[in-house]
Amino acid sequence: MIYSKKKYKILFIVFSCILFCTLSCTGCGNDGTDEERQSASNTVALTVWGAEEDQELLSRIIDDFKKAHSGEANFQITIAVQGESECKDVLLGGLEAGADIFTFADDQLNALVAAGALDPVEGAQRIQSENLDTAVEAASVGNTLYAYPLTADNGYFLYYNKKYFKDGDIETLDKILKISRETGKKFAMDWSSAWYVYSFFGNTGMEVKLSSDGITNECSWNDKKGDVKGVDVARAMLEIGRSAGFTNRTDAEFLAGVKDGSVIAGVSGVWNAVEIEKAWGKDTGASKLPTYTCKNRQIQMASFSGCKLIGVNAYSKSPKWAKRLAEWITNEQNQKLRFEMRGQGPSNKKAAASSEVQAAPAISALLQQSEFAQLQRVGGKFWDPVAAFAQNMAAGNPTGEDLQKQLDKMVKGITIR
Repeated sequence: MIYSKKKYKILFIVFSCILFCTLSCTGCGNDGTDEERQSASNTVALTVWGAEEDQELLSRIIDDFKKAHSGEANFQITIAVQGESECKDVLLGGLEAGADIFTFADDQLNALVAAGALDPVEGAQRIQSENLDTAVEAASVGNTLYAYPLTADNGYFLYYNKKYFKDGDIETLDKILKISRETGKKFAMDWSSAWYVYSFFGNTGMEVKLSSDGITNECSWNDKKGDVKGVDVARAMLEIGRSAGFTNRTDAEFLAGVKDGSVIAGVSGVWNAVEIEKAWGKDTGASKLPTYTCKNRQIQMASFSGCKLIGVNAYSKSPKWAKRLAEWITNEQNQKLRFEMRGQGPSNKKAAASSEVQAAPAISALLQQSEFAQLQRVGGKFWDPVAAFAQNMAAGNPTGEDLQKQLDKMVKGITIR
């Protein structure tokens, strides 16, 4: 009996030690809660990727974030330039080495989710309720929110200089080109980008869309049987390209033309609003896209629409702080600041409803165009074949190759598996 009591006493002491150690170590893993508890004494290092044009804005937002959380952590937040359109490709080149927080265009969402780069957003219901439905849809896969909505303005419309155009002049592309030609000026549009070229096919009954596999495309832009056929659109583009009032320019070249006075109208988006207003001042005009002549009728030019999103890297070493910063960047106050500094349209409902936003010509034009816009959902094979086709139309089809053959080649490239 004496031996048994000693044995039990020893076992009790061992068990107590084990229990104490277990309780003491609870939360030692990187579960986020411990991260926040320890951050006051540790350094929280975060990298934020954003567009070059957003560097000043992001610096101000992050400075305010540091002040708001002063004493909670020793922050080392690095801002690096990374174009939104290439963000996915760069990030997927090495997730663990990528930024903790990054800005990207919504059409990259599916690929990022499939690669495991993004976890579902915590507190999704609140964030969904605070943002416009279109932005929430753009930030979601199925019914799951994977990113924080930032803007609801990633579309395009018509800018025009009121010195040269009256309101009635901008309704048709024919009239815009005529005035541009007669004044020795230009209407600019980027046909090297398939994003803009969608304008000519979008309201014709022909379609391009993502296949059910979420990777490949379906496309009928070479249709031979519809009321408006693919060759009808190709001929219309050739006619536009021949006009002395037309110039095929990239977005940067369009803006340069606005500044030097050679361009008096063109297709672009809200990201250029501030610079265009600096150049044209009170003569800055903005409207939905015009109609264009195709098969002896007027067809309303369509557009792709989309949103900019903020993502949090699933491999971030400071996930809780990364999420808090992502929410901060996208909150109502900072979306208003983004509008003030960059002219970009908020996705936050309260920010979007402000009188300042509603009065902005570019935002008003974007809302007009939204009736003729489609959320951009195409696979990666869409871009190059369309750009190659459109560039040839802009050049006047110098080889004289049959238009139907070119359309068939383009569609084959778009839908290749």
